[in-house]
Amino acid sequence: MPRAAVFLDKDGTLLADVPYNIDPLLMRLAPGAHEALRIFAALDVPLYVISNQSGVALGKFANDALTAVDKRLRELVHDCGATLSGIYWCTHHPDGTVAPYNRPCDCRKPAPGMLLHAAREHAISLVESWFIGDILDDVEAGHRAGCRTVLIDNGNETVWRRGPFREPDHVVTNLHQAALATQQSTFRRELTS
Repeated sequence: MPRAAVFLDKDGTLLADVPYNIDPLLMRLAPGAHEALRIFAALDVPLYVISNQSGVALGKFANDALTAVDKRLRELVHDCGATLSGIYWCTHHPDGTVAPYNRPCDCRKPAPGMLLHAAREHAISLVESWFIGDILDDVEAGHRAGCRTVLIDNGNETVWRRGPFREPDHVVTNLHQAALATQQSTFRRELTS
């Protein structure tokens, strides 16, 4: 039976934002992430990372460099008592220089492709799930997939282009507050069901 999940953007949400970082030694949890991961672990909710990694298409790093990033992400999350159920990368960019990644796709956020793929692979109920990110492209991807969304307003969104899919359900300042918002909203909904 499909179950709810929490989808997390990587840079600026789960990890401190270091542009195009593939060095595991530079990967650090973002403010509030440690506490958030403990909440998600206590809720026994599956966690998935959903991340644009256009550095591959732009020639900033090779696709296989993401293997070490994947490993370190799982270690950081595990050290907080939680488990990542999956990690999804979009390595495409329409303005890229490296084939075959230099093309439009349906997975690059704000498109919902990575979320839809995860839902198919893991029997996830997207309408019961949350997507947490630090820019409105994350919010749009979540809403287009059918999820509820939380925007971490930490200064990473600089354009503020509004639209029908770009209004978050909650706005907070860090991942801990996002976890509390999803926990309270889910708990309230379960009480009224």
